[in-house]
Amino acid sequence: MIAPPAVRRFPEIPLPPPDPVALSAAMKEVVAAADDVAETPTTVLLLGESGTGKEVLARYIHRRSPRANGPWVAVNCAALPAELLESELFGHERGAFTGAGDRRVGRFEQASGGTLLLDEISEIPLSLQAKLLRVLQEREVDRVGGQRPVPVDVRVIAATNRDLEQMVARGQFRSDLYYRLNVFPVLLPPLRMRAEDLPSLAVGLLAEASGEMGRPTPMLAPDVVDLLAGHDFPGNVRELRNVLQRALVRCRGPVIGPEHLRAGADLPPSPSSAATLPSSLPLDLASLERIAIREALRRVNGNRTHAARLLGIGLRTLRNKLRAWREEEVTDPASGAARQLLPGQIGRSARNVPSALESVSARRSQEDRA
Repeated sequence: MIAPPAVRRFPEIPLPPPDPVALSAAMKEVVAAADDVAETPTTVLLLGESGTGKEVLARYIHRRSPRANGPWVAVNCAALPAELLESELFGHERGAFTGAGDRRVGRFEQASGGTLLLDEISEIPLSLQAKLLRVLQEREVDRVGGQRPVPVDVRVIAATNRDLEQMVARGQFRSDLYYRLNVFPVLLPPLRMRAEDLPSLAVGLLAEASGEMGRPTPMLAPDVVDLLAGHDFPGNVRELRNVLQRALVRCRGPVIGPEHLRAGADLPPSPSSAATLPSSLPLDLASLERIAIREALRRVNGNRTHAARLLGIGLRTLRNKLRAWREEEVTDPASGAARQLLPGQIGRSARNVPSALESVSARRSQEDRA
């Protein structure tokens, strides 16, 4: 009798729960903040790049809240034209406009007793922002064509990948609405800052995709995990999901290997995975400090408050540093003219200095406490 071929065993990565994966320090801090605010009725503003999992965190907050048994309603404010958004959010009465044959209950009323997620809140037109502000303040909605306000009991979570402070400064977003929403802001880190989370995230996304395709979930070869870890994923978790779905389509066996990723799914190693620093990268502390600050500003789209938090320094310290650079006729990193700060090596190569971020953060934190 011929013995069956040996099956190659790979170390199993545990399937993550439906809650946010939080093995990295950055995500542990985010989930801790979510746990704190979940127990309260406080309005939450979720910030972060596109695809970082803001809706996943919003659902987590809802499940952990006293409103968990109430309705969960999510609205993508960017997906609806402005002329329909008002009716979608606040509802309308019969005959309120052409085609309004019946009364329609809006999303705020649908979510009463539960949680309403306003995703892409930055895309709400100015003409509707005043009405939204009133709903948040008065806890009642005016249906389109209605005669009297309707009380609502809703916990609001807003989310955006844009810098609302900059939009306020440009007159694109009402300052009073911004301050009404920005009660408890939570900044979600990009996937490139969550290396410890990537294996469990990949396993969970792969299991989800397999279920949708009606196929058994294959295992991930260790080489595949290494390949994924070497990619920056500018599209964050959404991009990781797409990469794994493509690999699953190509894989017909029990294990996804590197060959299933490289056929059309381009995953070039990112500079952040390099073991050594580029030889042209300056190593004096002042230059590394500038690189770290510029990289922090790049990651948060120029928002100085969030950059200071990422660096572990005070906002005043960051502002003073930028002001000093301007006085020295050195380009402010927030302006985006990076090459004047570090000729020849900037941008993606700046990601090669995570230790610089840590050392600068520690140094400036000591100065702040002094």
